[in-house]
Amino acid sequence: MSSSDAPTAPAPRPADGPAPSRQGRVVVLAGGLSHERDVSLRSGRRVAEALRGTGAEVEERDVDASLLPSLTADPPACVVPMLHGETGEDGAIREVLELLDVPYVGAPPAACRTAFDKPVAKAVVARAGIDTPEGVCLPHETFRELGAAEVMAALVARLGLPLMVKPAKSGSALGCSVVHTAEELPSAMVNAFAYGDVALLERFVVGIEVAVPVIDDGSGPRALPAVAIRPDGGVYDYTARYTAGSTEFTTPAPLHEALTALVARVAVTAHEVLGLRDVSRSDLIVDADGRVWFLEVNVAPGFTETSTVPLAIQAAGLDLGKVCASLVQAAVARSIPQE
Repeated sequence: MSSSDAPTAPAPRPADGPAPSRQGRVVVLAGGLSHERDVSLRSGRRVAEALRGTGAEVEERDVDASLLPSLTADPPACVVPMLHGETGEDGAIREVLELLDVPYVGAPPAACRTAFDKPVAKAVVARAGIDTPEGVCLPHETFRELGAAEVMAALVARLGLPLMVKPAKSGSALGCSVVHTAEELPSAMVNAFAYGDVALLERFVVGIEVAVPVIDDGSGPRALPAVAIRPDGGVYDYTARYTAGSTEFTTPAPLHEALTALVARVAVTAHEVLGLRDVSRSDLIVDADGRVWFLEVNVAPGFTETSTVPLAIQAAGLDLGKVCASLVQAAVARSIPQE
């Protein structure tokens, strides 16, 4: 996509409407056993509080052996999965919710599996005409069988330096490293493989990192204001994401009108071609030439005090609780048989 053919970003529409009634109990799932458990608990707590502020009856639940008996014995009107990491974003928990016929907010299982697998998601959006950094995806076994030194030399020869090394399936930048020299690559690979058996190595794109949330409460996906991200250490890693004051966020991002429209369109296109639903967040880089690069998409973005989605909601002049309530209403509406 180029800035010359970028459509105007749609103006966010207020997410008003009645809050879920007392008969419409909402269960917010948070916690789980992934590496991102603490972040999930913080996200879930904030969403639950925001929904309660609209008058909704909200129950916060962890994911454990008591969950399914509880959902079966007393089915809620809707579940809001705020589970981060593989166990929350790979579609498995949503498969179970569908088995129980329990409405939930978010993308369906197949779309979650596609989006959570970074190399697969990159391939899907690239077919839609979205730029994404060239990369190579390799399992740990390849390095062991063919010789780590030889494989890494071939990677550097092909992709050049610097490189971004990350687990193919992970969130919150866990296991991610920027590699500036060939000598740094082995430790970066070890770091990535600590969070999964497959690593993705990409050309490192220099530019302004922006997060663009997309919401859809039933009227079609629309982008919220882009959030520019400037971490103090130069890399938006786990610490920079969740430590207050360690990253400077600017929203709306300081982009000219055409680029503002373009990043919005890229995020909406990624949301659509990946089959996502209700809410997503695309992470993008805008380089010095104004080219927009897709990095990855998140199907269960964080809602913590330092997360970008709540910042974008606020910048759009919307109320967090009303936005969450509108997504719950959309999920409930999907479960009602159409005559």
